[in-house]
Amino acid sequence: MRRLLQLFAIFVLAVLIYPEKNIAAELEEDAVTGVWKTDANKSHIEIYKKDGKYFGKIIWLKEPNTPDGKAKVDKSNPDEKLRTRSLLGLFMLKNFVYDEDYVWKGGEIYNPEDGKTYSCKMTLSKDGKNLKVRGYVGISLFGKTVEWERVK
Repeated sequence: MRRLLQLFAIFVLAVLIYPEKNIAAELEEDAVTGVWKTDANKSHIEIYKKDGKYFGKIIWLKEPNTPDGKAKVDKSNPDEKLRTRSLLGLFMLKNFVYDEDYVWKGGEIYNPEDGKTYSCKMTLSKDGKNLKVRGYVGISLFGKTVEWERVK
Protein backbone atom coordinates (compact mmCIF):
# COMPACT_ATOMS: atom_id res chain seq x y z
CA MET A 1 0.00 0.00 0.00
CA ARG A 2 2.85 2.34 0.87
CA ARG A 3 4.43 1.70 -2.54
CA LEU A 4 1.11 2.49 -4.27
CA LEU A 5 0.87 5.82 -2.46
CA GLN A 6 4.46 6.66 -3.47
CA LEU A 7 3.71 5.91 -7.11
CA PHE A 8 0.55 8.02 -6.97
CA ALA A 9 2.50 10.94 -5.44
CA ILE A 10 5.13 10.67 -8.19
CA PHE A 11 2.39 10.69 -10.83
CA VAL A 12 0.76 13.80 -9.34
CA LEU A 13 4.10 15.59 -9.18
CA ALA A 14 4.88 14.67 -12.77
CA VAL A 15 1.58 16.12 -13.92
CA LEU A 16 2.23 19.34 -12.02
CA ILE A 17 5.89 19.68 -13.06
CA TYR A 18 5.38 18.76 -16.73
CA PRO A 19 2.13 20.47 -17.78
CA GLU A 20 2.69 19.59 -21.45
CA LYS A 21 2.19 15.98 -20.41
CA ASN A 22 -0.96 16.84 -18.50
CA ILE A 23 -3.52 14.12 -19.14
CA ALA A 24 -6.45 16.44 -18.47
CA ALA A 25 -5.21 18.86 -21.13
CA GLU A 26 -4.80 16.03 -23.61
CA LEU A 27 -8.33 14.85 -22.91
CA GLU A 28 -9.60 18.39 -23.47
CA GLU A 29 -7.68 18.59 -26.74
CA ASP A 30 -9.19 15.34 -28.02
CA ALA A 31 -12.71 16.16 -26.79
CA VAL A 32 -13.78 17.09 -30.34
CA THR A 33 -13.17 13.56 -31.65
CA GLY A 34 -16.20 11.39 -32.29
CA VAL A 35 -19.25 11.39 -34.53
CA TRP A 36 -21.35 14.52 -35.05
CA LYS A 37 -24.68 15.03 -36.77
CA THR A 38 -24.87 18.17 -38.83
CA ASP A 39 -27.63 20.73 -38.63
CA ALA A 40 -30.90 19.30 -39.95
CA ASN A 41 -29.30 15.84 -39.48
CA LYS A 42 -28.38 15.65 -43.18
CA SER A 43 -25.13 13.82 -42.45
CA HIS A 44 -22.84 12.45 -39.76
CA ILE A 45 -19.23 13.57 -39.63
CA GLU A 46 -16.51 11.59 -37.89
CA ILE A 47 -13.79 13.81 -36.43
CA TYR A 48 -10.48 12.13 -35.61
CA LYS A 49 -6.89 13.02 -34.83
CA LYS A 50 -3.98 12.15 -37.11
CA ASP A 51 -0.40 13.34 -36.69
CA GLY A 52 -1.44 15.98 -34.15
CA LYS A 53 -4.16 17.53 -36.34
CA TYR A 54 -7.90 16.99 -36.57
CA PHE A 55 -9.81 15.88 -39.64
CA GLY A 56 -13.40 14.99 -40.43
CA LYS A 57 -15.15 12.89 -43.04
CA ILE A 58 -18.74 12.11 -43.97
CA ILE A 59 -19.65 8.64 -42.68
CA TRP A 60 -23.47 8.73 -43.02
CA LEU A 61 -26.01 10.55 -45.20
CA LYS A 62 -29.71 10.85 -44.45
CA GLU A 63 -30.31 10.57 -48.20
CA PRO A 64 -27.29 8.76 -49.67
CA ASN A 65 -28.84 8.33 -53.11
CA THR A 66 -30.29 10.60 -55.78
CA PRO A 67 -33.96 10.17 -56.76
CA ASP A 68 -32.87 7.78 -59.54
CA GLY A 69 -31.11 5.54 -56.99
CA LYS A 70 -27.49 6.47 -57.71
CA ALA A 71 -25.06 7.31 -54.90
CA LYS A 72 -24.72 11.05 -54.32
CA VAL A 73 -21.48 12.51 -55.63
CA ASP A 74 -19.50 15.71 -55.21
CA LYS A 75 -21.26 17.32 -58.18
CA SER A 76 -20.50 20.94 -57.21
CA ASN A 77 -16.75 20.50 -56.96
CA PRO A 78 -14.89 23.10 -59.06
CA ASP A 79 -12.48 20.38 -60.19
CA GLU A 80 -14.35 18.41 -62.87
CA LYS A 81 -12.26 15.30 -62.13
CA LEU A 82 -13.62 15.18 -58.58
CA ARG A 83 -17.31 15.56 -59.43
CA THR A 84 -17.84 11.81 -59.60
CA ARG A 85 -16.42 10.99 -56.15
CA SER A 86 -18.90 9.77 -53.58
CA LEU A 87 -20.03 12.02 -50.77
CA LEU A 88 -19.79 9.07 -48.38
CA GLY A 89 -16.22 9.02 -47.10
CA LEU A 90 -15.55 12.56 -48.33
CA PHE A 91 -13.03 14.47 -46.20
CA MET A 92 -14.60 17.81 -45.42
CA LEU A 93 -12.63 19.00 -42.37
CA LYS A 94 -8.86 19.19 -42.42
CA ASN A 95 -5.81 20.45 -40.55
CA PHE A 96 -7.37 21.73 -37.33
CA VAL A 97 -5.18 22.30 -34.30
CA TYR A 98 -6.30 22.72 -30.73
CA ASP A 99 -5.96 26.30 -29.48
CA GLU A 100 -7.39 26.48 -25.96
CA ASP A 101 -10.69 26.64 -24.13
CA TYR A 102 -12.34 24.04 -26.37
CA VAL A 103 -11.52 25.85 -29.63
CA TRP A 104 -9.91 24.21 -32.70
CA LYS A 105 -8.70 26.51 -35.46
CA GLY A 106 -6.40 26.82 -38.44
CA GLY A 107 -8.39 24.32 -40.45
CA GLU A 108 -10.63 24.30 -43.48
CA ILE A 109 -14.10 23.02 -44.20
CA TYR A 110 -15.27 21.90 -47.62
CA ASN A 111 -18.95 22.45 -48.36
CA PRO A 112 -20.09 19.87 -50.91
CA GLU A 113 -23.33 21.79 -51.47
CA ASP A 114 -21.53 24.73 -53.10
CA GLY A 115 -18.15 23.12 -53.86
CA LYS A 116 -16.23 25.76 -51.89
CA THR A 117 -13.60 25.47 -49.19
CA TYR A 118 -13.66 27.92 -46.29
CA SER A 119 -11.39 28.76 -43.40
CA CYS A 120 -12.95 27.32 -40.29
CA LYS A 121 -12.86 27.15 -36.52
CA MET A 122 -14.75 24.84 -34.19
CA THR A 123 -15.89 25.54 -30.65
CA LEU A 124 -17.05 22.74 -28.37
CA SER A 125 -19.58 23.34 -25.61
CA LYS A 126 -18.23 22.70 -22.11
CA ASP A 127 -20.51 19.67 -21.72
CA GLY A 128 -19.13 18.23 -24.98
CA LYS A 129 -22.54 17.74 -26.60
CA ASN A 130 -22.59 20.54 -29.19
CA LEU A 131 -20.02 21.81 -31.66
CA LYS A 132 -20.23 25.23 -33.28
CA VAL A 133 -18.60 25.11 -36.69
CA ARG A 134 -17.85 28.48 -38.26
CA GLY A 135 -16.83 28.70 -41.89
CA TYR A 136 -15.57 32.03 -43.13
CA VAL A 137 -13.70 33.91 -45.82
CA GLY A 138 -10.83 36.12 -44.72
CA ILE A 139 -11.61 36.84 -41.08
CA SER A 140 -14.03 35.01 -38.82
CA LEU A 141 -16.33 38.04 -38.76
CA PHE A 142 -17.45 37.25 -42.32
CA GLY A 143 -18.91 33.78 -42.12
CA LYS A 144 -21.62 31.42 -41.04
CA THR A 145 -21.92 29.23 -37.95
CA VAL A 146 -23.80 25.96 -37.76
CA GLU A 147 -24.23 23.82 -34.70
CA TRP A 148 -23.64 20.08 -34.72
CA GLU A 149 -24.74 17.61 -32.08
CA ARG A 150 -22.68 14.71 -30.80
CA VAL A 151 -23.89 11.28 -31.89
CA LYS A 152 -21.19 9.31 -30.07
